[in-house]
Amino acid sequence: MTQAFDIIIVGAGMVGAALATGLGQQGHRVALVERTAPEAFSENSHPDIRVSALSAGSEDYLTGLGAWQHILAMRATPYRRLGVWDDTPSVLNRLVPQNLTCVEFDAADMGASHLGHIVENSVTQNALWQTAGQEPDVTLFTGSGISALEQDGKQATLTLDDHQTLSAQLVVGADGARSQIRHLAGIGVSRDEYGQQAMVISVRYRGAPEDITWQGFQPTGPRAFLPLHSAGPDYPGESWASLVWYDSQACHERLMAMDDAQLMAEIQQAFPAQLPPLTHIDARASFAIARQHATEYFQGRVVLAGDSAHTINPLAGQGVNLGFQDARCLQALLAEASRQGTDLADPQRLHRYQSERKPANRRMMLTMDLFYYLFSNRVPPVHLARKAGLGAARAMPFARNRVARYAMGLEPMPLTGPGFPLSGAGQS
Repeated sequence: MTQAFDIIIVGAGMVGAALATGLGQQGHRVALVERTAPEAFSENSHPDIRVSALSAGSEDYLTGLGAWQHILAMRATPYRRLGVWDDTPSVLNRLVPQNLTCVEFDAADMGASHLGHIVENSVTQNALWQTAGQEPDVTLFTGSGISALEQDGKQATLTLDDHQTLSAQLVVGADGARSQIRHLAGIGVSRDEYGQQAMVISVRYRGAPEDITWQGFQPTGPRAFLPLHSAGPDYPGESWASLVWYDSQACHERLMAMDDAQLMAEIQQAFPAQLPPLTHIDARASFAIARQHATEYFQGRVVLAGDSAHTINPLAGQGVNLGFQDARCLQALLAEASRQGTDLADPQRLHRYQSERKPANRRMMLTMDLFYYLFSNRVPPVHLARKAGLGAARAMPFARNRVARYAMGLEPMPLTGPGFPLSGAGQS
């Protein structure tokens, strides 16, 4: 027997669960399919090694869904300042001191309380599972993947691994970079591997939670610091943080093979002097980074959102923020379709979604590539140019604040002029 819904969402990660919540609140009958349910949150657990820098725009969206209160009840660390500088060892450093090219974005300059929050991905997902589960029109299907997809002029039908069948007017693929739904719908992707990998290291440091996230750029990539919450009574006077170290595969293989004491020594030598005194390494992971973009965002009755449609260099932690923007846009268009009583998979409406989100995501991809190639080299003229660019951004507070407001999700991306869209070097 086939169970009928208005919309089926495949993938209940952060973006898929957010979209399910929003569509359920609009009165759509939603099936949310996810192979593995997230582990329940424990306040005594060590932090998830996967964290994201959630912008103010994402906070606003999550507040509207009712999820932000759950996130704050678990763990979230506000950051009020963002520091960026060129940390490349060079004779130019004697000509252009670092303090003249260090750009700091400060929420106080924009009359805001903070730029964003650093939040563990598992915390965000748990909060969104709570909100999705509270919606009577959202039905969760866990424990099974997708084995088949069929489409016709009236509906799409999914067959699960456990032989259940689900039908709906529209299927949303939110099942990640290796999206099975995208594959079953016949949507291709373009993919470019970068020469770097990103190593993420969960650490404790001595001191209270800091209110700044920063990244110092080197030719092999940035070394970044993302503050997290207090380590609690078990570790008095200490706090958690996430470090991100971009470098070659060979370098990361060497680092991953080290014991904690050796890795601690390497970090203290390689990271900028702004790194607070570390006391403990808790976890580490290394992964390849790539830019990937779907050739189309929809095909027939299938539409893509989040990492299923696009992945970008995690340099600025924008991945999940872009995914939430996809969800918010799609949610608005489907609410319009419902009000007008039209097919939820109307190709003109889905084309509007693609026309809005694909160029915006592409601009962010190209911007991240620009910074990747601008900072990941030792060519002296380029080094001098980036020093000059950082100095110009420092000297022009209006342009700098425009960029910060974009990174906070409060303004469209500035397409010209000095400055650069950064919101914290995280992974999403």
